[in-house]
Amino acid sequence: MSSDTPHDTKDVIFIGKKPIMAYVTSALIQLANNPKVSIKARGLSIGRAVDVAQIIARRTDNSGYSIGQIKIGSEQLQSLDGRSRNVSTIEIEVMKNA
Repeated sequence: MSSDTPHDTKDVIFIGKKPIMAYVTSALIQLANNPKVSIKARGLSIGRAVDVAQIIARRTDNSGYSIGQIKIGSEQLQSLDGRSRNVSTIEIEVMKNA
């Protein structure tokens, strides 16, 4: 995923196959130290990334987190049989409210 602003890898959460609450906890720990965190996912993990962002923003209303920019795109990957294919990507920014 290309980004206009350089991200430090510490403020990026890459979504995979772990339970959703593992990513929520990781993001909340990062938000304790940083003003914003980017949640990135691709392919079948996109739904899980959206769930993580919604849990942080909606279930922690009193803590004051909100969803910022959402970037969608696609990457071209090489499949095991040698063909190239497009895979959807998403980047969701979660930030502390001022």
